[in-house]
Amino acid sequence: MPESNPPYPFSVWPIGGTVWIGYPNATSYPLTTALYGSKHGQWLKKANIQIYGWAEAGMNLSTSTEGVGGKYANAPAAYNQIPNSIQLDQLTMYIERVPDTVQTDHFDWGFRFTALYGLDYRFTTADGYFSQQLLHAKPDGTLGNQYGADPVMFYLDFYFPHVAEGMILRVGRYISLPDIEAQLAPNNYTYTHSLTYTYDCYTQTGANASIKFSNFFTFQAGISPGCDTTAWKPSAQWTGNLCGQFTFRDGQDDIYLCANSLNSGNYGYNNLAAYYATWYHKINDKWHADFESWYQYESHTPNIFNPAAASLLITNADGAWCKTAAQLTCYAPEWTILNYTNRQLKSHDFISLRDEFFDDLRGQRTGIKGRYIEDGISWNHWIGSTLVFRPELRWEHNFDNLAYDGATRHSQFMFAADVIWFY
Repeated sequence: MPESNPPYPFSVWPIGGTVWIGYPNATSYPLTTALYGSKHGQWLKKANIQIYGWAEAGMNLSTSTEGVGGKYANAPAAYNQIPNSIQLDQLTMYIERVPDTVQTDHFDWGFRFTALYGLDYRFTTADGYFSQQLLHAKPDGTLGNQYGADPVMFYLDFYFPHVAEGMILRVGRYISLPDIEAQLAPNNYTYTHSLTYTYDCYTQTGANASIKFSNFFTFQAGISPGCDTTAWKPSAQWTGNLCGQFTFRDGQDDIYLCANSLNSGNYGYNNLAAYYATWYHKINDKWHADFESWYQYESHTPNIFNPAAASLLITNADGAWCKTAAQLTCYAPEWTILNYTNRQLKSHDFISLRDEFFDDLRGQRTGIKGRYIEDGISWNHWIGSTLVFRPELRWEHNFDNLAYDGATRHSQFMFAADVIWFY
């Protein structure tokens, strides 16, 4: 394993849509340990079922304010969009069984159900899964409840050891495959999220096969009704994905290429056509760096400057800043490049530097067209084995338009911190 957890959020470079084939499950949380040690929890231990979770609370001090920019004035920053506040970000519970992919002599299976409550449900909700909490406008004009619940993941894993060097078939709702970051708080280097992560696909409901051909190459293919939607909603558009993970230097370098959303890309509820490249690179025992870039788009996007296009707009799906007011719809692309540079200080501490450039060419993702930069530094500190403290400083800027504090400022500066308690 190239890194250690703790202090990092993972010990093997992330790959979506599957468990790590050939690696043992390292999950060990206090509740599971307590249940396994009790008289009535022995059947859970024999069945290899784990129950665990965490609570995450966060705060921020921002140059944006609710008085000027409204309740979510820190946007397009995420997830902590309410400025100068303290909130419950996540309260989660996992119930899971992880298949044994180290052995190669017999079929195995697993499952996961994840329930989430908190402010962050605003970034995990898929159209059709209790989405009325978010997608219905409130009397004050804001969209959705501040707090809500979401079944972020529910899937089955089927492990076939004799297909190449192992195959996992995942069926259900799962986290979208690519990205350095993830919705669930402990799976991230920092408390806040990059713009790169905030404005792409979050979850998919479908089937994905991950086939490990060698220690060098793993191939993935899947199908779903699209990003952040259920198959029975009008927003559904059948979507494929193809990904490849290439590993070098005994796992110290990892390149992950992913066409995560293969369809027409026609304007819809988060109906993205998206193409990703991610590179994880271990420099030495103390340093490693992660790079991610993606290009995505929606075509035939309604023009916000043409009144005739207003009837084409979908709730919670921005229109585009098309080149001329005469256009009814237009092509709306975005591209980004993101870097994390991480330095381990001690066995329970590391520093993370994040830098990114995000070009929202037609404003379809953030709602404000422009070239964004975002820079931040975070300290990740474990207190014992059940608490993580993550303070950070973050600055961001839109070169072309007023984008922050209710579209009254080009820039935003923020101090933010969270605490995660594992149970």
